Amino acid sequence: MTDAREARDNAACPRCGGGFHCGADEGWCACFGTRLGEGLKRELAERWPDRCLCLRCLSELARDDPDSHVPASPKNPPDPPLLDG
Repeated sequence: MTDAREARDNAACPRCGGGFHCGADEGWCACFGTRLGEGLKRELAERWPDRCLCLRCLSELARDDPDSHVPASPKNPPDPPLLDG
């Protein structure tokens, strides 16, 4: 059995196969600014239960959903948080 932290700590996006790290449990994740519509959230939960998608995939799906919002990319994005080993 996996707990929620293990479920979010993906080595690869289940949609595209690309590597990424969900930082929600560390207090910041790149997806925090993306707001998904309720219908899209349900669809993602049904298709990939207990999994996170990379920011690129979330952004692509959210752009096609009128109830979602994808923020503009910052000109100078913040450095990702350092992970203790």
